[in-house]
Amino acid sequence: MLFQRTISKKVEITGIGLHSGRKVMLTLSPAPADYGIQFRRVDIKNAPILSATTENVGATENNTTLGQGENCIHTVEHLLATLYGFGINNVLCEVDGPEVPIMDGSGASFVFILKETGVKNLNKTKKFMVILEPIRVELEDKWAMIEPSQKLIIDSTIVFPHPKIKTQREIFDFSCENFINDISRARTFCLLRDVDMLKRRGLIKGGSLDNAVVLDDFNVMNAEGLRFQNELVRHKILDTLGDLSLLGHEIAGKVTTFKSGHNLHNLLCKKILEQTSAYQIVSASSLHEETTKAFELPLAINTFH
Repeated sequence: MLFQRTISKKVEITGIGLHSGRKVMLTLSPAPADYGIQFRRVDIKNAPILSATTENVGATENNTTLGQGENCIHTVEHLLATLYGFGINNVLCEVDGPEVPIMDGSGASFVFILKETGVKNLNKTKKFMVILEPIRVELEDKWAMIEPSQKLIIDSTIVFPHPKIKTQREIFDFSCENFINDISRARTFCLLRDVDMLKRRGLIKGGSLDNAVVLDDFNVMNAEGLRFQNELVRHKILDTLGDLSLLGHEIAGKVTTFKSGHNLHNLLCKKILEQTSAYQIVSASSLHEETTKAFELPLAINTFH
């Protein structure tokens, strides 16, 4: 049996918001089965809870935002990707500001915290969204699609006119272990020539070489260099996974993206939900062992049953 999961104890995380530049505290608390991933702004009196669902996505400019107006939370994608990467379905995420802390620009800090906090199995079986027919969305020369597959696979391609990027492609065969080892440490990135433009738009106020890979016209500016030769496309997979998690279930399907971003991922998720014949929600107990085996946690993870 593959059960729903939560975290074993409450944990607090402090950091800087990438776009707001504000110091924020994120508190993660255990939650019961079928609670889902829920966010709450504790700095706003009586702020309604925001469920991490496709329907609640607001802005998708350079990050994924839940909610609109004052009651919104930016840059949820790295945390959501890491929760999915651990097979965690139920958590209350409380923040005292407008954004989840960026940490080092990847999911690595969240991985460390979840390893220390521990993962708890709940008494209810997971449900999977099984893709039954292909769905594709396009924006100019960018596109994303999902098609049937026994397990989640993400095939991502990015294209940038930069000598250190050019065209990068990575195929990620999802498992909790593969996520931790191959995807979680990949950092967000930007080109130095875009920094002024992004700041004029009110973005990346908290951005630095401590939380992003920055490239000048020729090279990576970070003293330590890249964590993977193709770190940038791996980060795109991290973003994609976080955005797909907003469908609300583990996924059995192959996702292929070309020059995609948060907006395109959100459009794909919306189109999936609109085409009810294209998917089926089933209990994990009815699926092939290969589908569920991907959610086995490495022995090093502190797991409580």
